[in-house]
Amino acid sequence: MATGEIVERVVSYVVKSIVDEPDEVVVTVVEQGPDEVVAEVRTAKGDMGRVIGRRGRVAKAIRAAAGAAGEEEGISAGVEFLD
Repeated sequence: MATGEIVERVVSYVVKSIVDEPDEVVVTVVEQGPDEVVAEVRTAKGDMGRVIGRRGRVAKAIRAAAGAAGEEEGISAGVEFLD
Protein backbone atom coordinates (compact mmCIF):
# COMPACT_ATOMS: atom_id res chain seq x y z
CA MET A 1 0.00 0.00 0.00
CA ALA A 2 1.33 3.44 -0.93
CA THR A 3 2.05 6.00 1.78
CA GLY A 4 -1.05 8.08 2.40
CA GLU A 5 -3.44 5.77 0.57
CA ILE A 6 -5.83 5.46 3.52
CA VAL A 7 -5.71 9.25 4.00
CA GLU A 8 -6.54 9.77 0.31
CA ARG A 9 -9.47 7.32 0.44
CA VAL A 10 -10.96 8.83 3.61
CA VAL A 11 -10.64 12.46 2.48
CA SER A 12 -11.96 11.65 -0.99
CA TYR A 13 -14.98 9.77 0.41
CA VAL A 14 -15.91 12.52 2.88
CA VAL A 15 -15.51 15.38 0.40
CA LYS A 16 -17.44 13.57 -2.36
CA SER A 17 -20.27 12.94 0.15
CA ILE A 18 -20.62 16.69 0.82
CA VAL A 19 -20.39 18.32 -2.62
CA ASP A 20 -22.96 18.72 -5.41
CA GLU A 21 -20.50 17.60 -8.10
CA PRO A 22 -18.55 14.60 -6.74
CA ASP A 23 -17.04 13.84 -10.17
CA GLU A 24 -15.14 17.16 -9.98
CA VAL A 25 -13.38 16.28 -6.69
CA VAL A 26 -9.63 15.64 -6.99
CA VAL A 27 -7.59 14.56 -3.96
CA THR A 28 -3.82 14.40 -4.41
CA VAL A 29 -1.53 13.14 -1.64
CA VAL A 30 1.87 14.84 -1.50
CA GLU A 31 4.65 13.45 0.69
CA GLN A 32 6.17 16.18 2.86
CA GLY A 33 8.73 13.93 4.49
CA PRO A 34 9.30 10.31 5.46
CA ASP A 35 6.37 10.26 7.91
CA GLU A 36 4.20 13.15 6.74
CA VAL A 37 1.70 13.67 3.92
CA VAL A 38 -0.65 16.45 2.84
CA ALA A 39 -3.88 15.74 0.96
CA GLU A 40 -4.59 18.53 -1.52
CA VAL A 41 -8.31 18.87 -2.23
CA ARG A 42 -9.75 20.51 -5.33
CA THR A 43 -13.49 20.80 -6.04
CA ALA A 44 -15.84 22.45 -8.53
CA LYS A 45 -16.05 26.23 -8.04
CA GLY A 46 -19.35 26.31 -6.16
CA ASP A 47 -18.53 23.37 -3.88
CA MET A 48 -15.49 24.74 -2.02
CA GLY A 49 -17.69 26.73 0.36
CA ARG A 50 -19.57 23.57 1.33
CA VAL A 51 -16.31 21.73 1.98
CA ILE A 52 -14.91 24.50 4.19
CA GLY A 53 -18.22 25.15 5.98
CA ARG A 54 -19.26 27.91 8.33
CA ARG A 55 -16.26 29.18 10.28
CA GLY A 56 -14.26 26.28 8.84
CA ARG A 57 -16.06 23.65 10.89
CA VAL A 58 -16.39 21.12 8.07
CA ALA A 59 -12.76 21.65 7.02
CA LYS A 60 -11.69 21.09 10.62
CA ALA A 61 -13.65 17.83 10.76
CA ILE A 62 -12.10 16.67 7.47
CA ARG A 63 -8.63 17.44 8.85
CA ALA A 64 -9.44 15.44 12.00
CA ALA A 65 -10.56 12.46 9.89
CA ALA A 66 -7.38 12.72 7.79
CA GLY A 67 -5.29 12.83 10.97
CA ALA A 68 -6.96 9.67 12.26
CA ALA A 69 -6.42 7.94 8.91
CA GLY A 70 -2.77 9.00 9.03
CA GLU A 71 -2.39 7.53 12.51
CA GLU A 72 -3.73 4.25 11.11
CA GLU A 73 -0.81 4.31 8.66
CA GLY A 74 1.72 5.51 11.25
CA ILE A 75 2.19 8.92 9.60
CA SER A 76 1.00 12.46 10.23
CA ALA A 77 -1.48 13.85 7.71
CA GLY A 78 -2.75 17.30 6.88
CA VAL A 79 -5.29 18.66 4.39
CA GLU A 80 -5.08 21.72 2.15
CA PHE A 81 -8.06 23.08 0.23
CA LEU A 82 -7.01 24.56 -3.12
CA ASP A 83 -8.96 26.63 -5.64
